[in-house]
Amino acid sequence: MLNAVGRDIPDEILKRYGKEPFRGSSYRDDKPYTKAAPTVRGMVDPRRSKMVGSIREALEKCGARDGMVFSFHHHFRDGDHIVNMVLEAAQEMGLRDLTICASSLGKSHSRVAQMIEEGTVIGIQTSGIRDRIGEDVSFGRLATPAIIRSHGGRVRAIEEGDVHIDIAFIGAPTADEYGNLRGVGGKSDCGVLSYSVVDSRYADHVVAITDTMVPFPNFPPSIPMVDVDYVCVVDEIGDPAKIASNVIRMTQDVRELKMAEDCARVMAATPYFRDGFSFQTGGGGASLAATRFLEPFLAERQIQMSFAIGGITKPLVDLLHKGYIRTIVDAQCFDQTAIQSIREDPQHYEISTSEYANPLNKGAFVNKLDFVILGALEIDTDFNVNVTTGSDGVLRGAPGGHPDTAAGCQCSIIVAPLIRGRIPTVVDRVVTCVTPGENIDVLVTDYGIAVNPRRKDLLQWLRDAKLPLITIEELRDIAYSIVGRPDPIEFHDEVVGIIEARDGSIIDVVRRVEPQKPLHWIV
Repeated sequence: MLNAVGRDIPDEILKRYGKEPFRGSSYRDDKPYTKAAPTVRGMVDPRRSKMVGSIREALEKCGARDGMVFSFHHHFRDGDHIVNMVLEAAQEMGLRDLTICASSLGKSHSRVAQMIEEGTVIGIQTSGIRDRIGEDVSFGRLATPAIIRSHGGRVRAIEEGDVHIDIAFIGAPTADEYGNLRGVGGKSDCGVLSYSVVDSRYADHVVAITDTMVPFPNFPPSIPMVDVDYVCVVDEIGDPAKIASNVIRMTQDVRELKMAEDCARVMAATPYFRDGFSFQTGGGGASLAATRFLEPFLAERQIQMSFAIGGITKPLVDLLHKGYIRTIVDAQCFDQTAIQSIREDPQHYEISTSEYANPLNKGAFVNKLDFVILGALEIDTDFNVNVTTGSDGVLRGAPGGHPDTAAGCQCSIIVAPLIRGRIPTVVDRVVTCVTPGENIDVLVTDYGIAVNPRRKDLLQWLRDAKLPLITIEELRDIAYSIVGRPDPIEFHDEVVGIIEARDGSIIDVVRRVEPQKPLHWIV
């Protein structure tokens, strides 16, 4: 069945998962639904301890068995140890057929790939799939199709009951004996625990894993004791050097700097750039640089942002301390400066991912955004964006908050080079549609700026500002004239991944590819 972005979704997939094809970003607006609920056990006896001696003991006390769903958060990013430790303990117990519901999976989780091949893990539901795990899924080694959701979509799926978590494992930089957990302090400080809040509230069992115990009460908690069943102490929950560092810095690449400057000029040319506007950007070179280029415009017009949101980095913290941002609301700290800021600055707040981006809330922060700066692996002439699969069809990225922020904000801006190596960024049709073109407003490249024809108002504002405008079709033609038109990818019929829109409908599917397939180009 063809959905609203022209993607053919197999009827068998829709039937098997009880899903609808994507029908547009606002299809479920104002439609009622009933939230799911966990099964919990009360802590009536005050003498009963929550402390356990090992992860295995925690699994046993939670009644771990074959076929369960385990959840994890990714605030430790490439330094995470939790996922591997839990799965190794589960494998030692002989558990099989497990499903992992993680907010994201990355380089540190290669052990998951081994367990896919060994049959310990048969299902993955996540936002990000990269590296060896992405290859295993793309090559058809996972027993069931991976389900890939945005950050807001993951929260919605848990709250709506699309996925039920049997045991949630929450890595906590600090914890007390009764399960009050914080994202700050300890030797594995990650700043916030935003992604795990929904897991703690909707899982049947919640296990906190920490390497730093502190006296009761560990307040104010990111996760309160009322949502935690057991606390386990281990030697190390993460590698601090890989959790957050100061390596994220202003790009020196001339091409990226030019795109960043143009992006700031686009923002400043719109009526949204006024006192009290709101803003989100990511951690990429051009995005960070755009944040820096905004400062002269803010100073010239003597205005402040009302709030900045998202993955927080040093450039945003610097603007807060200079008085150009009134409030930072934080769902993930990307560097040490951000972590220090949320510990010390009263105008820097931790929020849950549900508050951040859940489309079925009675309102989320993304709905109050004026601007968001995003990246893209590919964007097509309908402004559909791919941030998940590479040009070879292999899963290499994550929707993250991309579809959430693009849908919610007044002006969504994609910043991307026209060509990466020999690969065009602007194409006729993206390999995988993750964010629909109806929610993308502007594309900034090193060859010019394209505006979505839906946004005639934006087009006029940018013309008046004498910005270097070009159509997206012209950008595609330039890209193809330089590197040639890519050959179509040879996919098998087998569906190995399902891309959910943030409302739970299916916006696209990922089909199996052959491993180590070389790319061929028509030049």
